[in-house]
Amino acid sequence: MKNNDMGSRKRGRGRFRKPRKKICVFCAEHMDYVDYKDINRLKRYVSETGRINSRRQTGACAKHQRRLTTAIKRAREIALLPFVVD
Repeated sequence: MKNNDMGSRKRGRGRFRKPRKKICVFCAEHMDYVDYKDINRLKRYVSETGRINSRRQTGACAKHQRRLTTAIKRAREIALLPFVVD
């Protein structure tokens, strides 16, 4: 193994594969507003147990993750989304 090869490798899991950067869906579609009435879109960002998924899982940027969280909470308040799934 040559010394110059060590810099290009990633140690641990996925040694030779470079991880793919997630792209914010809302930025890609140029959405400024996350609508709380769009239930089909919001359901993708809620887990099976009813918890809001993190940025790491959703791939949303910080700005849109905050707006997404607010929209999910508003949809829960007016009973469009459940607080807890049984």
